[in-house]
Amino acid sequence: MPSPFMTEVRNTLRVKRYSYKTEQSYCYWIKYFIRYQHMKHPQDLGPDHVRQFLTYLAVQRRVATSTQNQALNALNFLYKQVLARPLGDVSNLVKAKKATKIPVVFERHEVNAIFTVINTAHKLPVQLMYGSGLRLMECLRLRIKDIDFNRMAIIVRSGKGNKDRVTILPDPLIPELKARISEVRLLHTMDKEAGFGEVWMPDSLATKYPSEAKSLHWQYLFCSHKRSIDPRDGRERRHHIDDSTLQRAVKRAIELSGIEKKGSCHTFRHSFATHLLDDGYDIRTVQELLGHRDLKTTQIYTHVLNRGGHAVKSPLCKI
Repeated sequence: MPSPFMTEVRNTLRVKRYSYKTEQSYCYWIKYFIRYQHMKHPQDLGPDHVRQFLTYLAVQRRVATSTQNQALNALNFLYKQVLARPLGDVSNLVKAKKATKIPVVFERHEVNAIFTVINTAHKLPVQLMYGSGLRLMECLRLRIKDIDFNRMAIIVRSGKGNKDRVTILPDPLIPELKARISEVRLLHTMDKEAGFGEVWMPDSLATKYPSEAKSLHWQYLFCSHKRSIDPRDGRERRHHIDDSTLQRAVKRAIELSGIEKKGSCHTFRHSFATHLLDDGYDIRTVQELLGHRDLKTTQIYTHVLNRGGHAVKSPLCKI
């Protein structure tokens, strides 16, 4: 049974229309912070306690920079939106070390090998992650209306940073996508006949267009094979497939392919960017397709293109 305080936190997150994943993450860090401070109420704690907690994460837990930032964002939300006591400057803390890593990238023949062995039910979303440069959740949250066959485009709604963008629709996937839409249409018809057929919509749109929740074009492209109960409002709906299911399928396919790389669903996005640059496309174009705010984020893929040692040939080659 959640405490009244955590219920208030969740309600505030939902009023502010944060995603369910963000809600889970923020609640985790807020509860962790409370436990770290020996179950004291956050109202009785201040910026110094927050700095102490974030420093603990960096020094004792040795978390990544992104993890420490996520915890800070959760606590900023808590103090600003729930307690109405903005933290102010908490920069005087030990920051987690930011590692500069070159992303893992699949070679083209490795991508093809994974497509060959992956479970048929999961092949299309994986092909879209590689063919369109989609993040995992961007792919799973696609609605039928987001596929524009006329303009050969995919509209990514509320991507990272809550930004929309347009990316490419790969020609070879058109038949599979149309077949997938037909499958969703059949499931949707069966749901409506059973008295269901409603899909989750952002709160503002659900209020403004209440009938749209039962329309075909709002249905998830990669909907689950069965309906489930929405933990936010208790209503039975057909949601998209669970991200962990696709992650396991990709891990299994990498193993079956004999690829000795620590790859994941996100590796297909890295491969998309690297292969486009390898084909000679402008880095600004790739940046736009990926939805990167800073060009420096996209530039990391140029390092993958370099041969070892900046293309310098070893003297051993001339012996």
